[in-house]
Amino acid sequence: MRATERQQIPQADPRAGYLAHAAEIDAALAGVLQRGRYTLGPEVAAFEVEFARWLGAAHAVGVANGTEALHLALRACGIGPGDAVVTVSHTAVATVAAIELAGAVPVLAEIDAPSFTLDCNRLEDALRRAAPRNLKAIVPVHLYGHACDMPAVLEIARRRGLLVIEDCAQSHGASLAGRMTGTWGDAAAFSFYPTKNLGAIGDAGAVTTGDAAIAARVRALREYGWRERRESEFAGTNARLDEMQAAILRVKLRHLDTANARRRAIAGQYTRLLAPCGLALPAAAPGAAHVYHQYVVRTPRRDALRDFLDARGIATMIHYPMPVHLQSAYRARAPLLEELVLTEAMASEVLSLPMYPELTDGQVERVAEALATAAR
Repeated sequence: MRATERQQIPQADPRAGYLAHAAEIDAALAGVLQRGRYTLGPEVAAFEVEFARWLGAAHAVGVANGTEALHLALRACGIGPGDAVVTVSHTAVATVAAIELAGAVPVLAEIDAPSFTLDCNRLEDALRRAAPRNLKAIVPVHLYGHACDMPAVLEIARRRGLLVIEDCAQSHGASLAGRMTGTWGDAAAFSFYPTKNLGAIGDAGAVTTGDAAIAARVRALREYGWRERRESEFAGTNARLDEMQAAILRVKLRHLDTANARRRAIAGQYTRLLAPCGLALPAAAPGAAHVYHQYVVRTPRRDALRDFLDARGIATMIHYPMPVHLQSAYRARAPLLEELVLTEAMASEVLSLPMYPELTDGQVERVAEALATAAR
């Protein structure tokens, strides 16, 4: 069989994630349909308890999606109009959009090369030189499955009296020094988009926190600011998590540790096979447990390499081809804490290889063989 006739390897495959647990998921959905409660019911309540317990957090609050999770976490922490919030530009635009939804101003900082996360060494220097007025919080983004340097973030934040709200959209199960992301800051936001390590079949999200008052405020904010039903104590929104997605998430949470272990095994196989290929490969920092939401390589020949793989039935992704600060909607509106030289360079070099737990060893070998051919 010619290479072009071989079955394509997708970059991500949420359908495979459903099929792996179809009987459990179908039974869970049937239960929801039979009970007739479709929003903020027993499945949501059970998922909140189970997710918080799995994570090691005191509280988890289910919401409609990851963007709303970050938006509501910021608002629940008191971030609002006129406040400045530091985050990175090498991220999903949702991070910056959520800050603006809260009424705050995103201020964009540099990343480091190994982890693609906030460079805390540069952050300290940049804040010393040009700390924005009304700076209230830092949003570290745990990207591609690797944790940001949270001890360093917290040291900077506490010294300056800043809040820390983690963006954990890509770090379900990632940890640093044995402590999971989502348990370090004042609050944290998770996305359960279908391709995430813990993915729903549709949109879903959650806020985690160790502060009961923050959790209570998120619960009110997600449903019009209601404390008592039908009376808004303050202005909220509709960001409820539905019962169907919560039921799916409960099933998939039971298998998440196994799925993350498989991702690590795939990453190890990639790293071993790709060592001779001249690519910059991902690696975990000392003390960090990577969960490889993506396996991201870097090369100046990125676009040519992507075309080469595509011609051989291997799908890849460039998740962030343009930093947020260079996008039309934000170019004139999101101030920079410093010149983002590395962020801009990374955007022209990063390439996400196929990565999902159902990927077979044979498929990983096929990807590696194609990359080895391209390197010759």
